[in-house]
Amino acid sequence: MELGEFDDLDELDDLDELDEYQPLNLQMDTSGSGSQWATFKLNEENYGVDILKVQELIGNTDVTQLPNMPIFFKGMLNLRGIVMPVVDLRLKFGMAELEDNKYTVIIIVKVGEKLMGIAVDSVSDVVSLSEEQIQSVEEFSAGINTKYIHGMAKCNDGEMIILLDIEHVLSKEEFGMVLNPSVGLED
Repeated sequence: MELGEFDDLDELDDLDELDEYQPLNLQMDTSGSGSQWATFKLNEENYGVDILKVQELIGNTDVTQLPNMPIFFKGMLNLRGIVMPVVDLRLKFGMAELEDNKYTVIIIVKVGEKLMGIAVDSVSDVVSLSEEQIQSVEEFSAGINTKYIHGMAKCNDGEMIILLDIEHVLSKEEFGMVLNPSVGLED
């Protein structure tokens, strides 16, 4: 598994020089009993996805748009011969659309046996979290749709990371539609 392939960001020698890049201040779990999470930003909030689901990161690249698809569907990406859907997580989560820029990254994730790209504002770190650092969704789920949230983790500086359950970000119907775009298209 390769993390850190920034095909279109070759000119960025050092991520610490990026204005918007701010690593998370998190106590790392070195006991080996925790889990690792690839963290990223959406609308100035910290999110994470299980590192075992991440195949690679690529710089923002052109995708082929298809008609009559949900607003959050950016299009299809051909990555070394593998065609996969790309979802804009900002739009999926009901946030304002953001113009793609040099920090925009597509994270290639494995959902079931399929690959999918998720477009995010920027990537942050890979962090290790112990089970004690992760609050379950049952603790804060009153009135909040938590079907695609694994839990929350608190950083040492007080910032929170929303840990996504990538398997549930799209409903079965949405996932079927983006994997087989001809379904739902009218003749």
